[in-house]
Amino acid sequence: MKAQERVAEFFAEHDMEGEPAYQILDLASEVGELAKDVNDSTDYGASPEALDVKTDELGDVLFSLLAVAESLDVDADEALDEALAKYRSRIEETGDPGSGE
Repeated sequence: MKAQERVAEFFAEHDMEGEPAYQILDLASEVGELAKDVNDSTDYGASPEALDVKTDELGDVLFSLLAVAESLDVDADEALDEALAKYRSRIEETGDPGSGE
């Protein structure tokens, strides 16, 4: 079973359906918590070798992202395929995956 389907089933089972805007705000909050772990563990980047990211925090971000995709009726696997194609194309054209913006 795809991860997105597992999240959708969890939401349905626990009556957690929500508006996409709220889910996006929740995603931003979860990413913020992950960034806080990075900042705290690396002394704001001064000691990158000390990086300590908690897997449950990463899981929270993934859960929230998949919930957003589901609420927007976007297949997360297809969206990932599109992103990978975009990055491959940029690397082929410019040698760099960045957008240059």
